Amino acid sequence: MSRNALLFSVALSLTGFAAAQAATPSAAKPTVVLVHGAFADSSSWDGVVADLRRDGYPVVSAANPLRGAASDAAAVRTVINSIPGPVVLVGHSYGGTVISAAADGAANVKALVYVAAFAPEVGESTFELAGKFPGSTLPAALDKPVDLPGGVHDLYIQQDKFPAQFAADVPLAKAQLMAIAQRPLTDAAGGEKAVSAAWKTIPSWWVWGSGDRNIPPAAMAWMADRAHAKQVVTVPGASHVVMISHPHAVSALIETAAKAQ
Repeated sequence: MSRNALLFSVALSLTGFAAAQAATPSAAKPTVVLVHGAFADSSSWDGVVADLRRDGYPVVSAANPLRGAASDAAAVRTVINSIPGPVVLVGHSYGGTVISAAADGAANVKALVYVAAFAPEVGESTFELAGKFPGSTLPAALDKPVDLPGGVHDLYIQQDKFPAQFAADVPLAKAQLMAIAQRPLTDAAGGEKAVSAAWKTIPSWWVWGSGDRNIPPAAMAWMADRAHAKQVVTVPGASHVVMISHPHAVSALIETAAKAQ
């Protein structure tokens, strides 16, 4: 072997060794894919992401289009399919509807975590589940629908009502910024019937706040029971954005799901 060839071989070996060393800490841990819900964006997971990264978990905060239940699930599925190893799929609010469909038939999804979320049965819609139990004050807090082509509408929460409705236990200044940055859900997405329910075959973990004003806690308890949840965590007094106000409780449950066999 020539001197140049030998040097190249050594360099290649060292590069491969370094890459293997860099990959080792996360290789034994599943990738956590976080899916936000309506009236929010991926930044709502920032506190949870910080905890997971500190503990060595690879994390992806997926963008949820909020346009239609099936199309949103298809978008998230492309993210899942791009990940070679096991995945823990986490959904907040309407994001729960999305992950319930996106995980269907995905061999690498080992666990589902529902964070103040919906988990529809086949034939159920997000809006149907939201109204199944009394207690949600969201309908009265919604702003005038914004017309879109095809008779579809974008839904927003009124900015002045957003803090109390959506994020009552978040500092007011932050909640007001969230109100301005909120991303709308289409009424078509909220009313679309589910065609699959991955929680029937993939184990699930659940967390929500007792002070949730968007989804009645009774509804989430009912859905978690129906899904035969492995663990349920209720955070006393927490709002709908429990992952913002209590990120450590949420990240701890995600890590529990990640470690489950």
